[in-house]
Amino acid sequence: MTPATTASTERKPAAPRHTSRNPWLWVPSLYFSEGIPYVIVMTMSVVMYKRLGISNTDIALYTSWLYLPWVIKPLWSPFVDITRTKRFWIIAMQYLVSLGLALVAFSIQGPAFFKWSLFLFWIMAFASSTHDIAADGFYMLGLTKHEQAWWVGLRSTFYRTAMIVGSGLLVVLAGVLESKNGLPPVEIPVQASTQAPVVEAWDPAAVRFTAPDGELRVLAQPNPLPIALTERSAEEARAVIAQARAWNRQHGFIAEENPAPAKAESDAPSWWTANVSGPLGGLLTNYFPRPPRSVSSQAPVAGNVGVLYLSLSQEPPAGQEIAVNFGRQPGGLEYIGLGKSDKGFSLKEGERFVFNAANWNQPAMAVIQLDPKLKADTAVTFATSSGNIPLAWSITLFFVAALFLAFSFWHTVMLPRPASDGPVVTHHSLLGEFFGTLGSFFKKPGVVLSMAFILLYRFDEAQLVKVISPFLLDSREAGGLGLTTSQVGVVYGTFGILALTFGGLLGGFMAAKHGLRRMLPIMVASMYLPKFAFVFLSWAQPTNFLITCAAVAVEQFGYGFGFTAFMLYMLFFADGPHKTAHFAICTGFMALGMMIPGMWSGWVADLVGYKHFFVWVICSAIPGFTLAMLLYRRIDPQFGKKTS
Repeated sequence: MTPATTASTERKPAAPRHTSRNPWLWVPSLYFSEGIPYVIVMTMSVVMYKRLGISNTDIALYTSWLYLPWVIKPLWSPFVDITRTKRFWIIAMQYLVSLGLALVAFSIQGPAFFKWSLFLFWIMAFASSTHDIAADGFYMLGLTKHEQAWWVGLRSTFYRTAMIVGSGLLVVLAGVLESKNGLPPVEIPVQASTQAPVVEAWDPAAVRFTAPDGELRVLAQPNPLPIALTERSAEEARAVIAQARAWNRQHGFIAEENPAPAKAESDAPSWWTANVSGPLGGLLTNYFPRPPRSVSSQAPVAGNVGVLYLSLSQEPPAGQEIAVNFGRQPGGLEYIGLGKSDKGFSLKEGERFVFNAANWNQPAMAVIQLDPKLKADTAVTFATSSGNIPLAWSITLFFVAALFLAFSFWHTVMLPRPASDGPVVTHHSLLGEFFGTLGSFFKKPGVVLSMAFILLYRFDEAQLVKVISPFLLDSREAGGLGLTTSQVGVVYGTFGILALTFGGLLGGFMAAKHGLRRMLPIMVASMYLPKFAFVFLSWAQPTNFLITCAAVAVEQFGYGFGFTAFMLYMLFFADGPHKTAHFAICTGFMALGMMIPGMWSGWVADLVGYKHFFVWVICSAIPGFTLAMLLYRRIDPQFGKKTS
């Protein structure tokens, strides 16, 4: 293929054409803007939907479909080449992403937010994959060979920075907004004392609140809450917690997840249910039965309990629900698991309540239990926080839309106009050349085994990645870790991405020094073994935030190190006369390998529970491990080594 020379002679802009610019003016911003829409569509959307009450099954299924534009990218890339300039596609797609972000921000305020936001996210995903094609092509046109080599590491750094911003800082921003845009917080001192009266029974129906005049606020009773330092049997404590949970469910204080519409019992099962999901579900529940939810698993053997009642001072505005979070908020270094923290008080029921027009004047029950080893008089402070969650995410998305619009304006001015940037012409038909290249790909030696490896190497990771955020956000009673939105942004979007980046850098260094074949067993082990960190987190449910950060960082570091082998193998397999096109086809299969397992991962997690889901993820690594070992002898021992 030869570049067209007519396009530049026909267009004569009034302003001088900048055939080159200082790369610092456009390469960092170009690759930062390349990473932002991807991480928003694939990662931040999962956290957002979880906070908006969508079920794990639906989150994993529908957000996995968003991989499709990256799956078909090899089919779409020739059209980008032969139509307009790469510069045109970059700027046009950035404006489209900015518009899409703004429309998503509007859509999540409506009743059909899930359907419309998913449609808009798909448009954004298509624009983002098109932007990737054009940006990577423009990178080679706008820089010399020497500049391309010098910038290859830096461009990846700015792309990773976008990942940290999208899955870390933006999620933290949304979490802060969730807690700051609602009702004033209420602090409730909880006092463990030998002088406190012993309460034997609680009757929420007899509780009456005195609603003060003025603005809408949260009411708490009693305030402060005294709890007697006395023994109570585990059976009695469980009975109080069960009573509170049943009351809260009965009065609609606990927001149930929004599941997919259930089919009527009279409907015949579909072919998929009868032949695929039904048998698979039976297999999973037989070998990975869901652990029963039991408050005794977290309840001390004999610790006294106290009950706090929460309500609103007046009816919420028409059609509006108010979510109230309750808990002991750490301060300072306690936020990351350091500093002093009194573990003698445990919230057993009442992490989050939803008040509406039907239940605003009814008491919601929160149960706090003492550690039986607590003997001295002690006091801590619990607090309420509330916020409009859809509004918080709308503000966050509007902010990103404005940021992306600024990138669009910047690149309209700052991107150079290389003389070679024009529609590509060829002496062959587009379809003929495409099918010729595709046919040569499937004629490569060992293509069946290599395609199986590309599809299954990340079979475990494809399932894990869609469930990490829901697991971190879900309450401990539901098997999760009960982190706040901001904490998820820190642990997964910041510590996790940094560890992933360092793992990838170390993997590249080690592969360049020793070669892919020698490093493959080590990289495969680092890909799979650190996933035991999530088995530990789900079974131990640590309360120390720093331990959670360390466990996630270990898994992400191992994944980054092991993913290097995957990328190098695709380069090894694609090598040849059509290596660019063949590598693009490999990346399409790579995206397909992430899309399909991710679609059912939420369903599996809901079916067997988080504990056994992560065990299933470990078992899912067997196909990828086996295929990697089968390919080991086929790899050139010198491939990947730095030659001097």
